[in-house]
Amino acid sequence: MKELIEYIAKALVDHPEQVKVAEIVGEKTSVIELSVAKEDLGKVIGKQGKTARAIRTILTAASTKLKKRSVLEIIE
Repeated sequence: MKELIEYIAKALVDHPEQVKVAEIVGEKTSVIELSVAKEDLGKVIGKQGKTARAIRTILTAASTKLKKRSVLEIIE
C-alpha cells in the first residue's frame, strides 16, 4: 500500500523528491501518512478534496483485496 500511495503522490506533485510516505501497521488496520512539500499540498488534496478522496478510494479498493483496512492521512 505504501508504494502505491508514493507512486500516485509523486505523479501529482512538482517536487517528487519531497514526498514521504510512512506506514503504521496494525492488526487489521494500517495508517498511511503522506507528507509532501507545502506548495504541493493543494495538488494532493485537489479542489474540494476530490483528489484526496480519489486516492482514498483507490487505497480502499486495494486494501479490500488484501482483506485489510487502510486509512490515508495527509500531513501538513
